Amino acid sequence: MSSANGDQQPVKLSLPLKYQQEIFQELRQKDELVVIARGLGLLRLVTNLLHSYDAAGNNLILLVGADERENGWIGEALAEHAAISMAPRARGLSVVNTDLMSVGTREKMYSQGGIFSVTSRILVVDLLTNLLNPETITGLVVLHADKIVATSLEAFILRIYRQKNKAGFLKAFSDNPEPFATGFSPLSTMMRNLFLRNVTLWPRFQVNVAASLEGKKKAEVIELEVPMSESMQFIQNAIMECVEVSIQELKKSNSGMEMEDWNVDSALHKQFDMAVRRQLDPIWHRVSWKTKQIVNDLTVLRGMLHTLLTYDAVTFNRHLDTILAAHSPPPGSTRQNQSPWLFLDAAHTIFDTAKRRVYTGKASQGGTEDIDALHPVLEEQPKWAVLAEVMEEIDRDLFFNPVLRDDSNGTILIMCTDGAQCRQLREYLQNMHVRPHMEQTEEDEENEHEPSANFMMRRKLREYLFWKKNFSKISAALFAENQSALNGSSSSKPGSGNSFRGKAPPNKRRRVRGGGNSGSAPSRAANGSILASADKPLEVATLMTEIRPTETESAQKEEIVADPLEDMEDYYQLYNMQDLVVIHAYDGDLDEHILEEVKPKYIIMYEPDTAFVRRVEVYRSSHNDRNVRVYFLYYGGSVEEQRYLSSFRREKDAFTKLIKEKSTMSITLTTDAHGIEDPQEAFLRTINTRIAGGGRLAATAQPPRVVVDVREFRSSLPSLLHGRSMVIVPCMLTVGDYILSPNICVERKSIKDLISSFKDGRLYTQAETMLQHYKSPMLLIEFDQNKSFTLEPFADLSGSLSSMSSSNASSDLQSKLVLLTLAFPKLRIIWSSSPYQTAEIFESLKTQEPEPDPIAAVRIGLEGGQKAEDQTFNREPQDMLRIVPGVSGKNIKHLILEMGSLKEVANATLEELDPIIGKEAGRAIHRFFNKSVLDP
Repeated sequence: MSSANGDQQPVKLSLPLKYQQEIFQELRQKDELVVIARGLGLLRLVTNLLHSYDAAGNNLILLVGADERENGWIGEALAEHAAISMAPRARGLSVVNTDLMSVGTREKMYSQGGIFSVTSRILVVDLLTNLLNPETITGLVVLHADKIVATSLEAFILRIYRQKNKAGFLKAFSDNPEPFATGFSPLSTMMRNLFLRNVTLWPRFQVNVAASLEGKKKAEVIELEVPMSESMQFIQNAIMECVEVSIQELKKSNSGMEMEDWNVDSALHKQFDMAVRRQLDPIWHRVSWKTKQIVNDLTVLRGMLHTLLTYDAVTFNRHLDTILAAHSPPPGSTRQNQSPWLFLDAAHTIFDTAKRRVYTGKASQGGTEDIDALHPVLEEQPKWAVLAEVMEEIDRDLFFNPVLRDDSNGTILIMCTDGAQCRQLREYLQNMHVRPHMEQTEEDEENEHEPSANFMMRRKLREYLFWKKNFSKISAALFAENQSALNGSSSSKPGSGNSFRGKAPPNKRRRVRGGGNSGSAPSRAANGSILASADKPLEVATLMTEIRPTETESAQKEEIVADPLEDMEDYYQLYNMQDLVVIHAYDGDLDEHILEEVKPKYIIMYEPDTAFVRRVEVYRSSHNDRNVRVYFLYYGGSVEEQRYLSSFRREKDAFTKLIKEKSTMSITLTTDAHGIEDPQEAFLRTINTRIAGGGRLAATAQPPRVVVDVREFRSSLPSLLHGRSMVIVPCMLTVGDYILSPNICVERKSIKDLISSFKDGRLYTQAETMLQHYKSPMLLIEFDQNKSFTLEPFADLSGSLSSMSSSNASSDLQSKLVLLTLAFPKLRIIWSSSPYQTAEIFESLKTQEPEPDPIAAVRIGLEGGQKAEDQTFNREPQDMLRIVPGVSGKNIKHLILEMGSLKEVANATLEELDPIIGKEAGRAIHRFFNKSVLDP
């Protein structure tokens, strides 16, 4: 390899652990796929490997599959490595991630060499147009190899690369073993897609990994099992009961399916509802509405299990309000579309207990004189008190051992699930010793110094009650709008102008006559489903009085939202790392960066996370002089604990399967993208033998060619056409998506795209322009590979609100297609069940047809005097703009030239729009961007 030719300056690497050095040496010697357990430092390996090539300075290396954050991390790490190694030839990482970077700039960058992270869509076009010659590439480094399937753009890139460059290296990485262990011989299939022969597996239990991480330098871990409160336990058991019943219903309704994994344990994982949906997709149009509803419900219920443990009591109750509002039918509706779990007693327990965690009050009996007011309860999360204790313990430890004996900073790092949790913990830690001074009892005085979330919870309850009032108004307005669309007139109920204070908007519940059962617990509708409870306005008023801000609360400063930074020198200084408490959300590989930057002495894992445990192990083992104490908090007997343990088990099982498959896997001997083909056979394949009816024998030395619009590379079809030995010519087409011959032009539509282009009238314009310029215009309607080949599943996406039944909606789409064929009799419609079938259809359509001319195809549809190079390349904002009412194919160019960006169009006044596109279109655009959600 060109980088190993006796560099003058030795390359300095940062791979302190033995297993990391082994992987690196293997990667430098041969091409292979590395599957490593999460948290063992994948990006560190990648950056060291890239730096070893970068230091040589004469390589062109492409990084494929990296996302924006990974690009940032790798770029920064390469710059650091270059500075440490003092490598004068190192250039760092160049990111090519936007169409705005012109063709000339890209060509110049590629010719100079270096390391490039290019988005797949740009890279595939550059390789096909030979802007980047595959033969000049030193090698490819592929991240997220588990996502590369046969039809993906990355697999297409690797095929083009291997077809023209047999000598360059190819290294692939993945830290997600599960996808490699599902399906029939998944590992060998994946290896074939990657054009690789070797694979190395590095689970946590691998001998060298275990030896590196389990030496003398282990972190001190304090495990704290926090018992859940009684009401949390009730809610969790009730949700689990709902999940169990939902899964049993699914099994009952779909007896012919593979149901081995349909159990409560699997239901706790993110992939479960996706896996069930994937299994049901081919028969989605045949499954009952109940099954469809249950599949959606499982996602909702899994979300509730997570939010119960992470949200505070008030926010969780608010979350349940929105769920109930979304799942309840409008009043007077005869449609039985409610979720089955809402009919269970367990559902009643969930809503009732969640409300009692926030405030309580007995049901009113009779008139307004005898009102038992609602009282705030504001139950705190059990982990908060434990967190406060841990912080106190750390304070004591720092007080008695003020001088650090190692290289750590003394910083406290708190890790949790997401940003919302970070904000919640920050607010709790800031205000846990602030008391809203009211009438104090003796007990309160004793607990004066105990941490409490009362201050924060009172503020959240005030916000909740204010939110509920507005939520009712907005929902009522949206419901009235839907009703008018359904009935042709607004049908808001009499008395809907009153101020209702229910858990859900007035349209989502039925009014209870008399003073019988209108207390704080949810009641049931006539059909047995849960109805949102209605608190009486006077009761809510009393509750509001109880939680009115006290003097202490009013005196608290509001959070600084914007700081002009004017007197920065006077008031700003660097943080003293000794006093710093950093609260951060788990963020994949970037957590490694946080540990290296912050150098914490104390880590509090507020929620368990498999990968982060390993990151701490790697961090501690990599540094001799940094002691770490980890506090590991989890709710005992909770879903959180179960999910953590089962994620360990699933990863271990996946690696065990992979090790077994690797031992019995057959090796693919050829890494040629098209296999070895006899030249004579290749020539005969291009001969068209259909010579009936006086046709002539057509033999072409060139393979068939297809001109493809650059925007079509988001789909898998260009890759499949290339796989059928067709030459793909990417161009910026104004008319059509695929040009098969000088006469045949094809506009490809997926079903969702078809529905949206019918709605905004775009399809009629496209059909019109195709008819103007081509003899045989065609509309290709393409379905997904693993989904049903019918229009019925898309019923709910098409048509107006009046066509509510499935049959109406699908026939609505069909009637539009009929109207299209009546309007354009010459337009041919091709129905394709999958991209694979489309590739076959295109191949048969091209027989006996001359090859298309790319230059002529690009010129068609351009306005007089306009050149192909003048077309604007940033298409996504244009595609968004086309959907806006009032924008047509004729006036969009004027808008783009005059306005420049979507933001300007959205903010434009009628007076500004009028001279550009006319009064009618201007009014439609202005109305679209300025319409209020609350307008009926």
